[in-house]
Amino acid sequence: MSVTTSTERPDVDRGAGRKPRPNRARSDRMTIYLLLLPSLLPIVALSVFPLVRGMYLGFTDARAGRNVDVNFTGLANYRELLSDELFWNSFKIGLIWAVGVTVLQFVLALGLALLLNQQIRFRGLARVLAVVPWAMPPVVVGILWKLVYHPDAGLLNEFFYQIGAEGLRTNWLGDFSTALPAVIIVGVWAGMPQTTVVLLAGLQGVPRELHEAAAVDGATTWQRFRRITLPSLAPVIVAITSLDFIWNFNSFGLVYVLTAGGPGGKTMLPMLFAYEEAFRYGNYGYAAALGNVMVVIIVALLAVYLRRRLKEAN
Repeated sequence: MSVTTSTERPDVDRGAGRKPRPNRARSDRMTIYLLLLPSLLPIVALSVFPLVRGMYLGFTDARAGRNVDVNFTGLANYRELLSDELFWNSFKIGLIWAVGVTVLQFVLALGLALLLNQQIRFRGLARVLAVVPWAMPPVVVGILWKLVYHPDAGLLNEFFYQIGAEGLRTNWLGDFSTALPAVIIVGVWAGMPQTTVVLLAGLQGVPRELHEAAAVDGATTWQRFRRITLPSLAPVIVAITSLDFIWNFNSFGLVYVLTAGGPGGKTMLPMLFAYEEAFRYGNYGYAAALGNVMVVIIVALLAVYLRRRLKEAN
């Protein structure tokens, strides 16, 4: 008997287990970069370049005008800023605004979220109406509330007139004592819907079994809220209040439409102050320095927020 042997190997995938060729890997990377290029160019042109340019102007004496010489001045703008009482006053007003709006937003939004989380009639319609202010542009919100606060034909003063409380009528946006509280109320009304939506989503993630078990054990509504609802919402509360504070501190459009920083600078937020320095007085370098300081403050707040989030995740 003769045995035939074959030196041929069975068919195998000769490419299996092989590393991609360097030239092909390089080509794939180039293809990825080319595909990303159309989306990166607008970001670089409209965001990165203006940011870098603005940061550079903060170290110069740039002013408005044609053919104006721009000189590098180092930290001169920042030394002037440290002794600028108007800036520190705007910074204080900005803190009052941001803290006041953020706290009131949270308290009212939590109450509204608890209400919308209950089985009430027309709950779907109520949820839709609750987010209407959020869908309105800040300029439109400012114009509407400016009409409400109008000293002669405003709805608020007309209401006091109709109920016989004419002594309460005032120029809400023009009086030194009422301008900032009036603007804070508008900020709360405009920003409360987004906080409500986030808290409502958090409430829907709280297991009902915990509330039912606590109710069986005799816990009151307040005890269940304090020991079950609030601890379950803690991560959501930290996230939304931190972001609300950053957004409010960085706000501009709403207050600009309402008061433009008046009367007498009583509502002059830091961003409004920087805007005035740049486009009213033409101090581009100094305004850019103000903007740089605001960027540093916002980045620091974001860093604190992200650090807390990472600790909670771990």
